[in-house]
Amino acid sequence: MASCAKKPISQSGNSYQNPSSLNPGQADPNYGRSPKRQQRVFFGLFKKKQKSPFGDQLIVEYKERMKENAKEARKREKEMQKPQYSDPSYFGHKKKPKKRSPDKMKFCKECGIRH
Repeated sequence: MASCAKKPISQSGNSYQNPSSLNPGQADPNYGRSPKRQQRVFFGLFKKKQKSPFGDQLIVEYKERMKENAKEARKREKEMQKPQYSDPSYFGHKKKPKKRSPDKMKFCKECGIRH
């Protein structure tokens, strides 16, 4: 029966491989950062590109384009304030249609209204 008796956990020979709360291993656990791995080729694809020396020139060109666009927008806005676009009585006409008496009114092909 002596051969069947279990050995206490503290006396077992492989305490390093199977540590437990009763017999923690003698190994010093490293909870810090793992050592650097070799960089893979895949991550080289996402490297930042070098900035071009033409950056200042591109910024100046961008500002000039923005000024031109703002000028065109102001011009379009001024054009839309003309009565041809803002007054509903001009509906589809460059010149305001004449007011005629009801018996002389004609059907307008341009706007589809009698006037």
